[in-house]
Amino acid sequence: MKHLSLFAFTALLAAPAFAQDAALVIGNENYDNASDISSGLDALDAAEALAAAGFATSSGGDLTAEAMRALIAEFYGRTEMPGRSVILALGHFAHAGEDSWLLGIDADAPTLVGADRAGVPVATLLRIAAERPGGALVLLGTEERRIELGRGLAPGLGRIDIPQGVTVISGDAETVAAFAAEAMENRALSAAGLAERAEDLAAEGYLGTGTPLLPERIGPSLPVATAPEAAAPAVEAEAGFAEERAVWETARSIDSKAGYEAYLNRYPDGIFADAARAAIADLDRPADPAAQGLAAEAALRLGRGERRQIQRDLTTIGFDTNGVDGVFGRGSRDAIAGWQRQNGHAPTGYVTGPQMEAIAAQAAAQQGQVGTGAVQQGDAERLDRLFWEETGATGDEAGLRAYLRRYPDGIYADLARERLAGAGGGLGGAQSTDRADWDRAVRRNSAEGYRDYLAAHPDGAFAEDARQILSGRDVNAAAEAERRRAEQVEQALGLNSTMRSMVEQRLSGMGLKPGRADGNFDGDTRRAIRRYQQARGLPVTGYLSQDTVARLLVDSF
Repeated sequence: MKHLSLFAFTALLAAPAFAQDAALVIGNENYDNASDISSGLDALDAAEALAAAGFATSSGGDLTAEAMRALIAEFYGRTEMPGRSVILALGHFAHAGEDSWLLGIDADAPTLVGADRAGVPVATLLRIAAERPGGALVLLGTEERRIELGRGLAPGLGRIDIPQGVTVISGDAETVAAFAAEAMENRALSAAGLAERAEDLAAEGYLGTGTPLLPERIGPSLPVATAPEAAAPAVEAEAGFAEERAVWETARSIDSKAGYEAYLNRYPDGIFADAARAAIADLDRPADPAAQGLAAEAALRLGRGERRQIQRDLTTIGFDTNGVDGVFGRGSRDAIAGWQRQNGHAPTGYVTGPQMEAIAAQAAAQQGQVGTGAVQQGDAERLDRLFWEETGATGDEAGLRAYLRRYPDGIYADLARERLAGAGGGLGGAQSTDRADWDRAVRRNSAEGYRDYLAAHPDGAFAEDARQILSGRDVNAAAEAERRRAEQVEQALGLNSTMRSMVEQRLSGMGLKPGRADGNFDGDTRRAIRRYQQARGLPVTGYLSQDTVARLLVDSF
């Protein structure tokens, strides 16, 4: 291929005196946990050429991810004024979909979740370049070398979304380095002409043909005395470019369709004409809610603690995030989208600042309802104690059974059952035939059996029990069907023994007496779950559901 030096290109890219040209050069060659990129450090040769051409150059070789971020921050600070930008980056890249990262030399099998820590997003480099449309060149080089990557990442550059006005040339690291370092004679190539010379590389993005990608500068060494006729047009050309750039910068600062059209009316074939038309097209394009949501959430710069709080709040108001770990995975995104859908927002799965506040407010209100429920629970316990004093505390069997009918999971339920179990047939004056006939009816467990008991003992110790059983048999059938559904829901959770033991530990820590924390959900555990569900305003079934487990998790913090 025909090679083109970055030194020569920077003469082409040179700017008017009021501008600040800036260059960023990163050459990563010697990786700690991957094969070396053979020509990575060759990028530093181009850095010297850029600096000699008057570019404020930020450069470094064999950089960790942290060092790259610091260097990029330095470079970005040099692009506040108008000017041109050159970004040259060589090293190992990784990608996932349309997201790509330049990896630091300390990268160690990064996963998709850890990619931002292991490297720098290529999208960030492109966004910086996009601030100088029509005057930005990005060169990216890598090699197919061994590198271990974790879940969600693939080696190399993926498909990148190139902003308007940015020229991107990419390919083999050695070829990119040569393209950036060898000499060329023509200093006035358009973006299309530049791409044509990059025969073995991919050239994408802004490829205008009408004007130089960045105009040639008339340097101070121009022999004014021997060529005065040439000096005046050159000075006029530079002044004209300065005026056009000033109009363009004004249009960009306004960032409206009218502003860009005003530029085009004055400079229909101007250097920034393509960028202006692209900006108008972007403004006419319907807004993408998902992209807006992503940008809004990114602007919040949420820390892991803040993400955990959002997950807790969503769980509190009934949206399962599949864990409270500070990582917004599929479960969290689905929960956010579900909340957005329920509250009349576009279900993007990305949270905005106002939405974050609304979620927190709803969670606080829900916690307030739980607090109110606690007060109501206190009243319920007071009534529980009063009824015990009137019935079970007297010690007779009828009183104990009356208490258990009203409060099967009450404060004194365990005590009542213990007394009944130890009393035999002699409690409360119940005669032996009364007790024997009742036991027989219970064993038969049929409507006919309970009617036989009532016929023999219309005023017996268990007569009220028999009448309630007979009147509620249909209700009992429905309750049994509901119990079976709740049991199936719990089984579908697939909780292992460790998780079941953890649930019992949580219940025990709340003083709900679930029995031994052995993962075996016996009668004590079921009563503890019912008590917890009742206190938290959940459906009282005695079986775990996703909502019950989620609330237990929230209550543990």
